[in-house]
Amino acid sequence: MTFSLRFLGVGAAQAVELGSSGAVVERDGKPLLLIDCGPETLTTYERTYGELPRAVYITHTHMDHVGGLERLFYRAYFDANLRGKVRLYAHAALIEHLQRRVADYPDVVAEGGANFWDGYQLVPCSRGFWHEALWFDVFPTRHHMPMTSFALALRGSFVWTGDTRPIPEMLARYASHDEIVAHDCALVGNPSHTGIGDIEREYPDALRSRFVLYHYGSEADGAALVARGNRIARAGERLALAAPHVDVKLKE
Repeated sequence: MTFSLRFLGVGAAQAVELGSSGAVVERDGKPLLLIDCGPETLTTYERTYGELPRAVYITHTHMDHVGGLERLFYRAYFDANLRGKVRLYAHAALIEHLQRRVADYPDVVAEGGANFWDGYQLVPCSRGFWHEALWFDVFPTRHHMPMTSFALALRGSFVWTGDTRPIPEMLARYASHDEIVAHDCALVGNPSHTGIGDIEREYPDALRSRFVLYHYGSEADGAALVARGNRIARAGERLALAAPHVDVKLKE
C-alpha cells in the first residue's frame, strides 16, 4: 500500500495563477481525502481524477479555501448517488463560520425543499477523525484569529499546516516521526502568514529539512524561496509519503 500527497494548488489568496492552496491525500494512487476546496479546486480535481471528491477536510473558512463548496453542493445534491454522501470534515469550532460563509443562503435551490447540508455528510471533529480506517489528527494553528484554523496530520506520514504563523510547539508534537511538513510560507510574513525569515528563525534545521513550502505569492517568490535553500511545492506535484503509523494515535 502506497501513500502520496498531490498538490492541486500552491498559491496565496491573490496568486490565482498558482491555484488555491489545496492537496489530495492519495492511497495506491487513488484520491482518499481532499484538503480544502477553493474556487477552482473542483476543476483541477476533476481534471486530475475524472470524478468528484468523496471526502473533504476544511482547514479554515477564508474563501480561497472554501469557495468551491457551494459548487460541490450543487453537483452532489442533484446526483442521487452522491447526495448526502460527500463527507465534509471540519473542526467543530468552524461549523458556525461555515454556516455563515457558505451555507446560509435562502432557498439554496430554486425548487425549494433543500438545505445546504443535505448535499454533504458533515462530520465535526475536535482532536481528529477516522476516515477509511485511518486516524487523522487535527490541531489549531495561528492564522488570523484564535481557533479559526486547523492543521491536519497523519502520523508517520505528513503534516499539512494550513494557513498559519510558525507553530514550533505543535510540530514538535505532531511531526516527531519524520513526517513531511507542508508549511504555509510567503517570502515576507505578516500577522496571518509565515514568512521565510520566520521559518529560518523558528524551526531547527533538522525539521526544516522535511518542509515543503506552499501558499507563496508568485512564481518569482517561489524561485526566491528555492534560492534560499528551501523546497517548494508546485501545482500538480505528487510527493511520495511514508506509510502512516496506523497503530499510533496521540493521547490527550
